[in-house]
Amino acid sequence: MIVRPVHITDLPALFALARQAGRGFTPLPADEDRLAHRVRWTQRTFAGQVERADADYLFVLEDEDQHVVGISALSGAVGLREPWYNYRVGLTVSSSPDLGIQRQIPTLFLNNEMTGQSELCSLFLRPDQRQGNNGRVLSLARLLFVAEFPHLFGDKLIAELRGQADEQGCSPFWDSLGRHFFKMDFSHADHLSGLGSKSFIAELMPRQPLYTCLLTEQAQAVIGKAHPNVEPALKILTAEGFAHKGYIDIFDAGPVIEAPVSRIRTVRDSQALTLTLGTPDDQAPVWLIHNRRLENCRITAARARLLGNSLIVDRLTARRLQLQPGDSVRAVTLFNQLQQSVAA
Repeated sequence: MIVRPVHITDLPALFALARQAGRGFTPLPADEDRLAHRVRWTQRTFAGQVERADADYLFVLEDEDQHVVGISALSGAVGLREPWYNYRVGLTVSSSPDLGIQRQIPTLFLNNEMTGQSELCSLFLRPDQRQGNNGRVLSLARLLFVAEFPHLFGDKLIAELRGQADEQGCSPFWDSLGRHFFKMDFSHADHLSGLGSKSFIAELMPRQPLYTCLLTEQAQAVIGKAHPNVEPALKILTAEGFAHKGYIDIFDAGPVIEAPVSRIRTVRDSQALTLTLGTPDDQAPVWLIHNRRLENCRITAARARLLGNSLIVDRLTARRLQLQPGDSVRAVTLFNQLQQSVAA
């Protein structure tokens, strides 16, 4: 498997993925014109022709037969062109000493505090490929890219995770709160936001703090809870150092997780090494390896052995990375030491 920047020739494969992802996956619309626009913009991004506020790094996962089976992306900065809203879950304490009553009520505060940070987004892997290390490689390759080019990103990475919804795609949080102000169903509002049309949020959403006790019990129960389908992605990022600090999505109350770039395991533990050809044994750890290129970026996972400042890989791995012996790579073990021992 190889993770690389998307090419214009990938459009048919992207369109097929979009149809599998369904209408709710707004980053990958089943619309050829919009897909083509995003791919061309991504090519400009990797060529260094756009500002960080507009940067969209879209990667694809390519199998051994050169079929595109998944996508993931990085946004250079959120909120610098269009407003970026979240709720921060706080606490309001009210008391009446005369009555002997004290209440601690969770409260939602509308904010733009994530403005300027970089976002992990647009993760989708074809269902029949959700096995082995494929999902981990597709997700963590972006972090290794950030480790190589930290100047292109903010000092913090965030990820908005999908919140709880029923089988029909209805969100109990939206039904209890958002629909009263927007007069549209959840899927429509989420679709508009995914298209970048976020100004309506500021125009219609109340600016005052909102007490969660006024919401239905079903809505209160899903605040900060991720959808079961994204639990694997949440588990991977949590192991990397991401945490939920109380920010949630304003539509479905899904958790917004975050981590300082310098504390993310893949970034912190990655090394610049010299590529050496050899034959790593079956007990060698699996490494995530980046060819250290921007526009021609290629990232793969393979068993490798560290010897001093050299990373010993087989010929197939070097060929996948389009590198020669003696070339420099950035690499990190795909799992931390504890995970590696468990996986072995």
